[in-house]
Amino acid sequence: MRALFTAATGMTAQQTRLDAISNNLANVSTTGFKRSRAEFQDLFYETLKAPGATSASGTTLPSGIQIGSGVRLATIGRQFKQGDAQRTDGELDLMIQGDGFFQIEKPDGETLYTRDGSFQRDRDGNVVTSDGFRLVPNIQISPDAIQVTVLRDGTVSVLEAGNPTPVDAGQIELARFSNPGGLFALGSNFFQPTDSSGDAQTGVPDEDGYGSLAQGFLESSNVNVAEELVNMILAQRAFELNSRVIQAGDEMLQVVGSLYR
Repeated sequence: MRALFTAATGMTAQQTRLDAISNNLANVSTTGFKRSRAEFQDLFYETLKAPGATSASGTTLPSGIQIGSGVRLATIGRQFKQGDAQRTDGELDLMIQGDGFFQIEKPDGETLYTRDGSFQRDRDGNVVTSDGFRLVPNIQISPDAIQVTVLRDGTVSVLEAGNPTPVDAGQIELARFSNPGGLFALGSNFFQPTDSSGDAQTGVPDEDGYGSLAQGFLESSNVNVAEELVNMILAQRAFELNSRVIQAGDEMLQVVGSLYR
């Protein structure tokens, strides 16, 4: 019975959808997290009578007979909608308002990308992530610094003890991609470019379409809890309906089996 296998694909699809929803809800408090959405496609069709075919009487059929085989997972796309601003007043907490990613260098020299702007200073004064990876270009802050200022355009200046004149500490640059949805998620809020995302294009914040920086703020997750809960209910109901199709198919097979008794 075709309905059994078709309903099974529907149950598998809704289980995958629920997996994506659960990951979104688990990261509702993750800085810079971007929600994922499962998207599906219908499977191939068995054509018993093609639309537009000629009938036995010589007329053209207005519609045909095609029976579908179910559904399959097409993609789990990441939604890069801007998250809400969360005020922290941290001097090295930075939020990108608009398009762009921070560039982060691993110890092996590989460059990764993130929307998480919660930076700190290491023992040498370098601006690093919570994992100790340096910001690119490297920003080094003097140990005598009593105040760090980051402007909208990424200019970093430092006020040192005994010096009333701020000292330039460097320039933060952002990266962006032609297709950010094609980035490879590595975990720890990091992304890696792929052939689908294209190469990184770097530029100065608040210029040429790049987002501006806001000091003392962090970007919250863009997960909408109410929306995810609604999607979870819909996935659960769709799973139940497909399971009932299997149950109905099984009961029909039992009826057919009883005809031989």
